[in-house]
Amino acid sequence: MALTVTNINTLQLLGIVNKTSTRQSNLLTQLSTGNKINKASDNPAGLIAMENFSAELTAVNAALDNNQRADAMLSTAEGGLDEVSSLLSEIETLALASVNDASLSQAEINANQSQIDAALESIDRIANTTTFNGKQLLNGAQAIRTTQATNRADNLRVHTRGQGSADTVVNVKTTTAAAAATGTFALGAATLSGDHEIVITGSLGSQQISLGNGTTLANTAAAINAATAGTGVTAATGAGNTIVLTASDTGSDSSVEMTVLSGGTLSDVARTTGTDAVLSINGRSVTADGLDVSYSANGLSLEFSMASALNAANATETITVKAGATGGGMTFQLGTESNTRSTIGLSSVASYQLGGGDAGAALSELKSGGAADLSSKSANSLKAVRKAITQVASMKGRLGGFQKFQVQTSINSLTQSKESLSAARSVIADTDFAQATADLNRESVLLNSGISLLGLANQQASQILTLLG
Repeated sequence: MALTVTNINTLQLLGIVNKTSTRQSNLLTQLSTGNKINKASDNPAGLIAMENFSAELTAVNAALDNNQRADAMLSTAEGGLDEVSSLLSEIETLALASVNDASLSQAEINANQSQIDAALESIDRIANTTTFNGKQLLNGAQAIRTTQATNRADNLRVHTRGQGSADTVVNVKTTTAAAAATGTFALGAATLSGDHEIVITGSLGSQQISLGNGTTLANTAAAINAATAGTGVTAATGAGNTIVLTASDTGSDSSVEMTVLSGGTLSDVARTTGTDAVLSINGRSVTADGLDVSYSANGLSLEFSMASALNAANATETITVKAGATGGGMTFQLGTESNTRSTIGLSSVASYQLGGGDAGAALSELKSGGAADLSSKSANSLKAVRKAITQVASMKGRLGGFQKFQVQTSINSLTQSKESLSAARSVIADTDFAQATADLNRESVLLNSGISLLGLANQQASQILTLLG
């Protein structure tokens, strides 16, 4: 090889050393940042994938935060409903104890009424003070909004609705009216012959009634009506020296029965039950529970009690469920896409909003001076309380179902997605420290070797000077 001043070996070694130094610098950057991709030129395709994964992770983290807050909000509402349920159980106990007032003094009944008043005040307070992040949950502020054409649907509660922008119209038509259970027995004469002991049984329970010899039709009916609060059965005089027994509630759960314990003039009245209403709702046949109607279809779930005007064949009502921002309710973003929203409504649990409908009285009417307070000895007292218990239990069940099968399921799914996306992003973006350290050691050896060889190559210039000297 010719000995020249232009040293090709030196230039080649310089190029190799520069490349080795660049790779070493990149490895040091990866080890110091923990990122395999620190600029677009490191891996253009990988950068695009990494950014996409990062965007998905951001959306998943936001959705997780939404769901966790929703879970906390629903738990707060459930806590309020639990307290209302406990108070309703206390009210039921007091009302039931006061029905059998034969063993209670008036002072005890008054004390029970005072406790009921205090419990009802507590229910109203809970309804107005259960809040989350400044939002009231149980006073109706989170209810789904509706309108009615003729206001024949009482206690209308919408539990869920779809996410469309158009209002949902619900057309209701009664095909079969609900009826109460009835039964008839005859005295055989204008007055009862002989002493009798009978038991009247209805949906609220049984009461034994004593009827003496010579008791008139009117007095027989009055004796039965005096026990209505414990039986749920009323009596009225009928044609031909008969007594007509009628359940004070409506539907297949209502019942009437009379058993003769002693006395030979009267005969038993076999147990009879009432009839549930049947309605056509948006063309679909729905059987009510007495007068209480539940309907679910296409993401819409609602319930209401039929007013007397609706409880007639061919009677109609049109309910409009509001949509969008004016529709009310609590709308939660459960996933990362816009079509994963879901709305649930929380109706008021104030005492004037509970009971009613087929129960015949609102819960608030149990307060002192109300139509169903303890002094009225009304069968509606217990019915209103039990209807309220059922309503609150239904709210808790629907709330719990939404929380378990919507929110918590979404949390579990999003958590799994977060793990999978993080793992996929890590494969592309995160530095493999073991591999990078090994590569760094290799590049360091190559760089030191290159620098040493570069020194040897540079000695050729010195050799030329020696020849000239």
